[in-house]
Amino acid sequence: MTPKQIATNQAQISCDVCGRTLLRGEHADIFLHSGERRTVCELCTQRAANEGWIREAFADDLPVRARGRRERGSLFGRFGRRRAPNGQAAAGGLSRGPRAAADEPLEAPVLPYGDDNDPTYVAEVAPAPAPPPRVEPSLEIPRERHVHAVPTNADMKRARAVEVFNASTHPRTVSGVARSLGAPFVVVRPSETEGSIVSITAGWELCWYRYEVDLADEAAGVRVSAQGDEISELDPADQVPNAAADERGEIRLVAG
Repeated sequence: MTPKQIATNQAQISCDVCGRTLLRGEHADIFLHSGERRTVCELCTQRAANEGWIREAFADDLPVRARGRRERGSLFGRFGRRRAPNGQAAAGGLSRGPRAAADEPLEAPVLPYGDDNDPTYVAEVAPAPAPPPRVEPSLEIPRERHVHAVPTNADMKRARAVEVFNASTHPRTVSGVARSLGAPFVVVRPSETEGSIVSITAGWELCWYRYEVDLADEAAGVRVSAQGDEISELDPADQVPNAAADERGEIRLVAG
């Protein structure tokens, strides 16, 4: 028995959104997009409306400018256009079914930046340059230096140097050595080359110490500038005593 083939005169209608062939008796709606009529099945009407497609029945009720704005504002249709095998663009860049999506190559999207002549277009404003980094002032505090007026004559320099020496810790060194070697001879003499420097030399037969006091920077304190084991190592001017040390190691000037 030969099977019968039933032929119908109904033309096959495909949905321009999903690419599916509509079933017999299934209703299709007509939408407008980019000036062309598009066939949309009942399952895709909401999707087409979300993409800015306009029902043909409502097209006459919308202002021309509003229709143009909705068509231009469809990002899906502007960004994701695909090229069909016959060279024509698919409707609004929507997928025409799983097979069509796999076979058709995608074009690189071109990002539109609007039309300067379109009153609805708002030009992008370049962001303001970042402010230069703030330079914090240095928090380092310079060491305070106490500068005193330097006495003008030798006697005043010697007297002030003795006061600074006695206020330091060095008299204890002189006192400690004196307990073993006896009282030292002491010479207080201003420097011949530096006007604010006064040297104080304390000597014994077996050792000697030379201290320096800077009268221009008394806060720097008294420092040991030299020491030795033989009195012969001293300059002749440092071997002529003009001061003495008591049991505490403090120095006092002797009238010459």
